[in-house]
Amino acid sequence: MSVAWDHDDDDDIPESGTDWRRARGIFIIAPLRGAAAERVARLQEQFDPKLARSSTPHVTLVGSSGVGPIRPDTTVDDLRTRLEPIAAATAPIELTFGAPMRFMQTNIISLPLDPNGVIRPLFERIRGSGLGFLPVRFSFSPHATLSFYPTLNRARERELLALRIPEPLVIDRLVLSLTDDPHPPRTLLELSLGGCG
Repeated sequence: MSVAWDHDDDDDIPESGTDWRRARGIFIIAPLRGAAAERVARLQEQFDPKLARSSTPHVTLVGSSGVGPIRPDTTVDDLRTRLEPIAAATAPIELTFGAPMRFMQTNIISLPLDPNGVIRPLFERIRGSGLGFLPVRFSFSPHATLSFYPTLNRARERELLALRIPEPLVIDRLVLSLTDDPHPPRTLLELSLGGCG
């Protein structure tokens, strides 16, 4: 199953005016499944239809926090050699979201995951895989975005920040895509998590 990407729009600039274009490079996302993922998809459709059209609910493991994107000249063979054993040795991960947060000085609302919880070992294995990463500005802060593009009025923001999603979500695969904004991301490799712990 491929992650849906639809870039009909020419930019990734939310109405807040901040340019959030990604650096050219290879990102690793973890598509979400489970009851929480279904609820996030519905909330994205309600609060940010443009975001809902552009991708399915996911967590970015590599590219936006903790480490920057993988160098764009990395070959698919090298990605597979270094990451396939990590994916095979990692069992699917069950998590729950924390309370929604507004990203500093923006209108972006996201659902955080504990950066030192059960997702951390997978991130550390990827970071220590020997792949080359580009610079990054933020410490590891895994999350799923609820609202990215629209400017929220106070009532809509309060409504989003008051939400709680106690249902579990599952990460059971990794999708590696080459990003070169404003062009659509191109999927290079998908890896299933299949280990026994």
